[in-house]
Amino acid sequence: MNYFLKDFPEPEELKRKLAGINFPEYREANGHIHTPFSFSAFPDLDTVFRSAVNENIAVLGINDFFVTDGYEPFCQGALKNRIFPLFNIEFIGLLKDSQKNGVRINDPNNPGRIYFSGKGLDYPFNPGFFNRIRINRIKYESQVQMKAMIARLNDLVRAYNPNLSITYKIIKAKYAHELVRERHLAKAIRHLAEDTYPDQDKQLQFIESLYGGKKSRADSGNPAALENEIRSNLLKKGGPAFVEENESSFLPVTSLIKIILRSGGIPCYPVLLDDPAGNYTEFERNPEKLHRSLTSLKVGCIELMPGRNDLAILREFVEYFDSKDYIITFGTEHNTPEMAPLTVSSRNLVPLDQELKEIGWEGVCIIAGHQYLRAKGRQGYILNDGNPSKSQKKQLASLGQMVIEYFLQNHSVNEKGVK
Repeated sequence: MNYFLKDFPEPEELKRKLAGINFPEYREANGHIHTPFSFSAFPDLDTVFRSAVNENIAVLGINDFFVTDGYEPFCQGALKNRIFPLFNIEFIGLLKDSQKNGVRINDPNNPGRIYFSGKGLDYPFNPGFFNRIRINRIKYESQVQMKAMIARLNDLVRAYNPNLSITYKIIKAKYAHELVRERHLAKAIRHLAEDTYPDQDKQLQFIESLYGGKKSRADSGNPAALENEIRSNLLKKGGPAFVEENESSFLPVTSLIKIILRSGGIPCYPVLLDDPAGNYTEFERNPEKLHRSLTSLKVGCIELMPGRNDLAILREFVEYFDSKDYIITFGTEHNTPEMAPLTVSSRNLVPLDQELKEIGWEGVCIIAGHQYLRAKGRQGYILNDGNPSKSQKKQLASLGQMVIEYFLQNHSVNEKGVK
C-alpha cells in the first residue's frame, strides 16, 4: 500500500494551496489508543473509526504493545473515514538501577518497570534486521509467560470441574491477533463461566472458586468489571495464576530508544501522574527531577492519559513541561475492557480546558509534521545525534497543521490514497 504522505505536495506548495484558509485553534485528537492487535475495548477497527467519526476526532494514533501489525488496516480505515493517522508503538522496558532501589517509574506495582512509546514511526514499520529479532524475542517471551499462566489457570479450573479448560490456541483464535495478553486470559475465563453455566449465580460460584472462595464484588452483568476483577485476583502479582516474566522479556530503556529512533520515531515517555488517592510514583513525584531524567535520556516528548488524572494537577504538570518545550500529547489508551469515549477528558469525564486542548493539538501536529518529513526522506523532529530539535518545535507544528488540514479539507481520500 502506498503511503499517502509520500504523494503530498512539498511544504511551499502546501502553503500556497492552503492560503486564505483559517485554521481552527485546535481539533479533537487522540494520540494513543490500543487496537485489537494488542488488546482493546474495541472489538474491531470499524468500531474504532465509527466512534471517532461520531465524536468528530480529526487525528487518531494507533499505539499497540510490541506490534505494528495493525498499521495497514488502521491506515486504510483512517483514509476511508478521513481521520489523520499517527503511527506509534509501545514497549515495556526496565531501568535496573531503579528496580534495585525500589523506584517505581510509570508502573505503580513494579519498581524499575517502564512503559515507553515511540511516536510518528515510519510507515511501513522498519526497525532493521537486528531490532526486529529483538522485538520478536520480546514477543516470544511474553507468550511463554502467557502459556505458563494458562497452565496455572487450568489447574484452578479443573479443581472445580475436571471437564473444563482453556487453551492458548483457542484464546488466540477467538480473542487475540498475534499476541495473547493477560486481559485475553481474563476474557477467556469469563466466557468459560458464561458458556458452561447459564445461571449467573453458578457463573459467580465458579469464578469465586478460582479466587479460593473469595467473594466477587463485580456485577455479573458488567463484563468489563468482572474481567478486571479476574485479572486482578488471578493474574497479577500475588495471584494464584501469576507467573513472573523472564527478565529477557524487558529491554533496557536505552535499547528501546534505539529501536524507536531506527524506526524513524520520536521517543516518548508515558506519564502516569496522580492516582485517585493523590499518589505518585517516585520517578514522577518531582517534575524538575523528571525533566532532568528525561533530558539525560534525550527524551523530549511526553504523553498523558488525562482520564487517570485530576484536572488541576494535570494542568499544572502540562504547563511545566510545555514551558520546557516538550512535545505533549493526550490519549485514552482503551487498553481495558471498559468502553469509554475517544474524546480525551480528565478524571470523571471532566473536559479539558482550551489551553490543554491547544497544547495537545500542537503535539499531534508536530508528530504529523515529523511523519510527513520522514515520508519525504527528510529529517524530522529528531536530530542525527538523537536529540530532539526543540528549537524547531513551532515550525514543525505549523507544518504538521498544514499537513493535517490538507488531508482533511482539500482532497478526496480513499483506501488507495489521496487524489
